[in-house]
Amino acid sequence: MSHWTGLLSTAAKVNLLVLVVSVVFSRSSLSDRVPEFALTKIEESDIKDDSGKEPITEDDADPEDLEVFYPTHQWQTLRPGQAVPAGSRVRLNLQTGEREAKLPDSENGRSDTREERRRKRLGKVDVDSNSFTSQELKKALAKMKESEKAERKAHEEEVRKKFRPIEQLKEEFEKMNVKMETDYEIMVKLISKFNSSASTLDERVAALYDLEYYVHQVDNAKDFLSMGGLQLVIDGLNSTEAALKEHAAFVLGAALSSNPKVQIEAIEGGALQKLLVILATEQPLAVKKKALFALSSMLRHFPYAQQQFLKLGGLQVLRSLFRQKGMETLYVRVVTLLYDLIMEKMLLEDSQHGDQMEEKIQQYRQVKLVPAVVEQDWCVVVSNLLAMPEHDTREKVLKTVGVLMAFCKERYRGDQALSTTLSLLRSEYEELAAEEQREGDKDGYFKELLGSVNTIIQELR
Repeated sequence: MSHWTGLLSTAAKVNLLVLVVSVVFSRSSLSDRVPEFALTKIEESDIKDDSGKEPITEDDADPEDLEVFYPTHQWQTLRPGQAVPAGSRVRLNLQTGEREAKLPDSENGRSDTREERRRKRLGKVDVDSNSFTSQELKKALAKMKESEKAERKAHEEEVRKKFRPIEQLKEEFEKMNVKMETDYEIMVKLISKFNSSASTLDERVAALYDLEYYVHQVDNAKDFLSMGGLQLVIDGLNSTEAALKEHAAFVLGAALSSNPKVQIEAIEGGALQKLLVILATEQPLAVKKKALFALSSMLRHFPYAQQQFLKLGGLQVLRSLFRQKGMETLYVRVVTLLYDLIMEKMLLEDSQHGDQMEEKIQQYRQVKLVPAVVEQDWCVVVSNLLAMPEHDTREKVLKTVGVLMAFCKERYRGDQALSTTLSLLRSEYEELAAEEQREGDKDGYFKELLGSVNTIIQELR
């Protein structure tokens, strides 16, 4: 009996030992699995504090007053009220009963969270762990606004020290009898000075010089017309003083540019006849330059003026410039004017026709410019300018010859001098174009000139 009792006692001891070991292993296994499942326990308590009020739990805390928890790669205890960044691992330590959190580990043992990557980019940041309430944040923002206002005020004060207000400037100008004038008021004074018998020659010339600046604007030119300045300037073309004639023509040309109303008044005021007289008589080169400028401004886009120009023998006057000594600088200007007038009519005839455009085409058809050019042998006058050494002059002449080719082809074919000149130009521009290509400029200036020369030679064959 004692034997069986001993065996039973031994079996009981073994069973008890197995039970204890099972409990230990079960608890250890449960503890190890907690991080895997990242269990989070939400604690609730019905216990009231000494004041009889329920304690404030984490869920009841104001989100603005939450203290941020900054996890590391080691498990750390979470205090009540701390906010855990997204992506952190959280567990309940069954031994201590407290919640713990840390950064998640990747397979290679490094953190891949967005917060960690941000920290790597920004470097080490000293973060104050103290929480900020909404009131504290509002106070901080208020201080920032006050600081910005102070900086803005300091900047405005600095600007005031450097610059004076417009009101103060006006007061000072009034004290000095100086006031800001409009263009109209300025032109009235300039015209008065030019027309005054008390003004000296230099003062009248200075008045014209200043007027030229203002009448470039279309509206100012119309005001200049309405206040009688245009007719005074036209009359100034008859002056015996070369300087007055030069600057009067300069002002006239500026006022006429792309201004039909002024063009009409000018031709009715006799400006065309006076300009042709200046170009036909012996005058200084500077005077003729400005007169040719005024004539060009009057004729462009004004078919009636072109018709009157031909009736008054304007082409013969321009051709006479080629027989006068010292007028070489005017040659290319005259050729350019002829080219523009011919192209102006051709482009208009090729454009789409409307009622208003048809009326203008009828006006241009009354201008017999090309027949007059051929009749007065301008074909040779123009082609002879190809012998001039300046490339810019040659370019303009080549364009004009190309336009005249349709009317002067037979005349050009019989011109041996032209044939020789074109051959020399082709040889010269072939070398210059080849040099351009060697320098890397495939579509250079001289290649373009060479193309114009070759086109003319091809058409004359």
